[in-house]
Amino acid sequence: MNRWISEGILAVAVALPALTGAAWAGGSDDLGCSNATLKGAYAFGVTNYAFPLVVTGIEVFDGNGKFTQRDYAGDSVPAEFSPPGQENGTYTVDPDCTGSMVLNLNVPGVPAGTSHGVVKTLFVISNGGRHIHDVVSEFTPPGATGPVPAQTSSDAWKVASEQDD
Repeated sequence: MNRWISEGILAVAVALPALTGAAWAGGSDDLGCSNATLKGAYAFGVTNYAFPLVVTGIEVFDGNGKFTQRDYAGDSVPAEFSPPGQENGTYTVDPDCTGSMVLNLNVPGVPAGTSHGVVKTLFVISNGGRHIHDVVSEFTPPGATGPVPAQTSSDAWKVASEQDD
């Protein structure tokens, strides 16, 4: 009996490092994410720390690298969401579930040849694609000649019932 236990412990001791190495070699950099991970509607909330501003809205991802967005900035008068089609952009998801987005604001009334505004973000996807954590990496306001400092974070949650997942 003691010999059987000793041989069992020896087998585990030999196999464990090999299994651990195989698990690490399995690609901790490839978590299985792609552009298709983001598909459907996501509700989001934004907090801007550089200048006090909060925003809420909805993003709709097509699963192929494009999205649209409607939002309400807490300081706009009258209080209403942006019109459909006014905000759109592109996104890229890496296999490790990190990625980036570029949102084009397309603000009405901005003179031709002037920037309508661009928001660039970096993000991490969690919970199997149900949650997006992002920060603004670069913000060019409408009419600006270049980016301005931004300390902005956002979280988005998939809008769906459990049976839609």
